[in-house]
Amino acid sequence: MDGRDLVRSVRVVRAVGPVQGLRSVRAAWRARRADARALPRRGAERARVPGPARGAEPQPGGGVIHFARSSLRVRVASGGAVFCGWDGAAPEPSYALAGACPEPDARAVLEPDTEGGWRVVSERVLVVVSRHGAVEVRTPGGAVLRRELPPRWWDRTDGPGAEAGGDAGRPEGGGGSRWVQRSEVAADARFFGLGGRAHGPRLRDGAYRLWNTDPGGAFVPGDDPLSLTMPVQLVVADAGTHLVFHDNSWDGRVLLREGTEGAGSGHDRPGACELRMDGGPLRYWVLAGTPARVLQVWTALTGAPALPPQWALGHQHARWGFGGQEEVRRVVSGYQERGLPLSAVHLDIDHYDRHRVFTVDRERYPDLPGLARELRAEGVRLVSIVDPAVQAAPGDPVYEGGAAADAFVRDDRGREVRGVVWAGESVYPDFTEARVRKWWGGLYGERLAQGFSGFWHDMNEPVSFAPFGAQTLPRSARHALEGRGGDHREAHNVYGLAMARAGFEGLCELRPGERPFLFSRSGWAGMQRYGGTWSGDVATGWPGLRASLSLVLGLGLCGVPYGGPDVGGFSAVPSGELYLRWFQLGAYLPLFRTHSALWAGRREPWEFGAEVLEHARAALRERQRLLPYFGTLGQLARLTGAPYVRPVWWSAPRDRALRDCEDAFLLGDALLVAPALAAGVTRRPVRLPRGRWYDTATGRAYDGPGQVWVEAPLSRIPVLARAGAVLPVAGEDGGTELEVWAPAAGRGGSGLVVPDAGDGWQRPTVERFTTRWADGRVVVERRDGSALGYPVRVRGLEGG
Repeated sequence: MDGRDLVRSVRVVRAVGPVQGLRSVRAAWRARRADARALPRRGAERARVPGPARGAEPQPGGGVIHFARSSLRVRVASGGAVFCGWDGAAPEPSYALAGACPEPDARAVLEPDTEGGWRVVSERVLVVVSRHGAVEVRTPGGAVLRRELPPRWWDRTDGPGAEAGGDAGRPEGGGGSRWVQRSEVAADARFFGLGGRAHGPRLRDGAYRLWNTDPGGAFVPGDDPLSLTMPVQLVVADAGTHLVFHDNSWDGRVLLREGTEGAGSGHDRPGACELRMDGGPLRYWVLAGTPARVLQVWTALTGAPALPPQWALGHQHARWGFGGQEEVRRVVSGYQERGLPLSAVHLDIDHYDRHRVFTVDRERYPDLPGLARELRAEGVRLVSIVDPAVQAAPGDPVYEGGAAADAFVRDDRGREVRGVVWAGESVYPDFTEARVRKWWGGLYGERLAQGFSGFWHDMNEPVSFAPFGAQTLPRSARHALEGRGGDHREAHNVYGLAMARAGFEGLCELRPGERPFLFSRSGWAGMQRYGGTWSGDVATGWPGLRASLSLVLGLGLCGVPYGGPDVGGFSAVPSGELYLRWFQLGAYLPLFRTHSALWAGRREPWEFGAEVLEHARAALRERQRLLPYFGTLGQLARLTGAPYVRPVWWSAPRDRALRDCEDAFLLGDALLVAPALAAGVTRRPVRLPRGRWYDTATGRAYDGPGQVWVEAPLSRIPVLARAGAVLPVAGEDGGTELEVWAPAAGRGGSGLVVPDAGDGWQRPTVERFTTRWADGRVVVERRDGSALGYPVRVRGLEGG
C-alpha cells in the first residue's frame, strides 16, 4: 500500500465509518487475491505486425485482405460508414450497435491498388489499404481524413495461435492480445469526444484513459478518467469531419498530439493518436461528412436517443440529505410561494431504508405514495436514485430474489463477488445476462408503486469502496456477456450501459404507454438509447463550472444529447455569484438540475439572498418560455442525432477560430449562449459564426464572423439569436407561439417546430417555416404553404 492508498484509506473510513471501512479493506484484499489467482500473468509475449499482403477476397461492401500474420476485413455500409476489423473481428456482437449491423453498400468495390495494396471504392468514401497494412480513409475527392498505421499485437507465446500464421488458432477478434494502433490526422485537426471529460471540450495533447471510474470525490478539470468514457473521437479539420469508434470495451489509453503547420513551408507535422488496449478485438468504424451528417450516421448505427418526457425538460431539484417528506413539502412550497417553476424533486440514497436499494425509510417517509400523488397534482414529479449494488443480507427481498435467480456476478470459483458500498457488504447483478436484466427491470415496479416518475442511476461504474486497488469489482469477476462468457476486464465499461438497458426495458414493460425518464452516471457507446447522463460529483468552484459545460458538449458529440451537471457544484457551499452563474448556465442545458452533497449546504435559490433569487427567477422563467424549443430539440435529436447543445463550429467546422472556442455554445441552430465562467465577469468577448446575430436582451445586432464584446451583467448571461431564426416558445396564454428574429437584408431564414403530443410514443410531425423580407416587413410562412397555426412575434427590428 503506497502513500496514495493510505490517503484514500483515510477518506474511505471518513466517508463510510470504521465498520464499513474495515469491510472495504477486506473486500479489497479479496479482490486482489482473486485477481492474482484467476488472471494469467503477462509472461512471455511475442510482438506481431500484419506483414506483407498476400491476397484479397471480395465481399459485399468491400472484402478481406490477407497479410502474412493477420487479415483485415473492410466493409463500407450503405450509409457510408466504414468498418475495419483485424484478426477476424466482425461488427457483431457489439454492445454499441442498435439492432442488426447496417447492410453493406452494394456498389462498393474492392480493387487492387497501384502500389501493391488494395482499395475499396464507394460513392461516399474511399478506403486505401497499403501492402503492409496501413489504412487511409479519404473523401471521394482523395483528401486523407485519417491514416491508421499498421497495428501491433503482443501475443502470449504460450497461448492459442502463438505459432500460427494469419488468423489460424486465434480467437475471433484477437481477444487474448494486447495491441496498439497509431493514427495520423491533418495538421490543423482538433480532437473532441472520448465520452465525459472534465478538460475540453477540445481535447489537448495528453493521455486519456478508457476505464469508467468514480473519481472518489468531487472532480475538477485535469481529473481523468471519470464515470463515462467512450472510445469515440470526433476529429474536425479543414479537409472534413470524421468520427472514429473503436468497438472495444477493455481498459485502454488514448494518447493525443495535435499537429503543427509549417506556415506554407511544406513541413506540417500531422496530428497523431495512439490507442493502446489491454485486450479485446481490434475493430473500428469511421464515419465521414459534415458534423450533422456524422452524428446522423452515428445515431443510425448506435440507436436513436431516448426522448425524455416533457416534464423532464423543466427545472429539477435534488439534494443528498432531505430530512424526510415534510422537508420535501417545505422545499416545494418554497418554490411555489416565490413563483419559481419546478418540475421534479430527486430523492438520494438517504430516502432508502439503511441505504438498501428498492426500499423506503418508513420513519422519514411514512406515506411516500401519498406525497407523490400530492406533488404530482401540483405538477411536480418524484425521481428516485437507483444503485446497482444489493446488500448481501439474508432476508432482504431483493437479495433473496436475485440469489434465487442466480443474478449476481460470481468469481472464478463460482462464489458471489462481494464489494462494499453504502448499504455495507453487497453483491452486483450481472446485467450482461438477458434474464438478469429482465429480473432487475421488474423491480422498478416497486419504485412506480411508491409514486416515482423517473430514475437516476448512480454508483454504476460499478463502485466498490476500496482503500487500495481499483474501486470496482475484481477484474477476474465472471460475466455472462450475452452467453459468450468473459470477465470484468471486458464487462466493466459496459456495466452502466447494460444496467440502463435493464431499467429502460423494464419500465417500458411496466408502463408501456409512457416514455421512461432515466439518466445515468456511467455508460458507454449507445447509452443514448436508454436515457441521458449527468456529470457526477463535480467540484464546487469556477473550474467545476467550466468542467460542467465541457462534459455536456463532449458527450453530445459522442451521441448522448441529454445531460447536465450538478448546478452549484456537488462538494461545497458556493458563493452567491458562483451559484447564480451555474444556475444561469443550467437553464440552457438539457438536464437542468440543482444538486449537492450532504455537507455542502442547500441549493434552493432563496438561500443565496434576494438579488440571487431575483436573477434566478428570471433564468427559470426564460427556461419555461423556451420549453417548446427544448422539446423540439429533443425530437430532432431523436430523429437526426443532432445534440441540443452544440459547439459553435457546428455549422462552420472549417472556421479555425470557432474550433478553438470553448466558452460558448449553440443551443440548436437558433441561439448562441455565452455563459459567465469566472468571478466578476460583467462583460465578455463572444466569437460569432458567420451571419447576423441579435442580443436577445437588448436587440442589438452584430455581424459575424468575428469577435464582439457583449454585456454580461449579474442579472443574465449573453444569449444571441441567429437572424432569420424561428423558435417555438411558450406564449403568455400557455400556448406555443413563434418567436421570429428578423433576417438580414436580402437574406432569408428558417426554423423547425416539432410539437410533442404527450409523454407517450406518438410519432412526431415536423413543421418547417421560412422567413423573408417582403414589402418592408418580415413574412413568415409554412414551407408546405398551409396556414401558420401559431401566433407570431417578430423581434430584432430595432437592431436591424
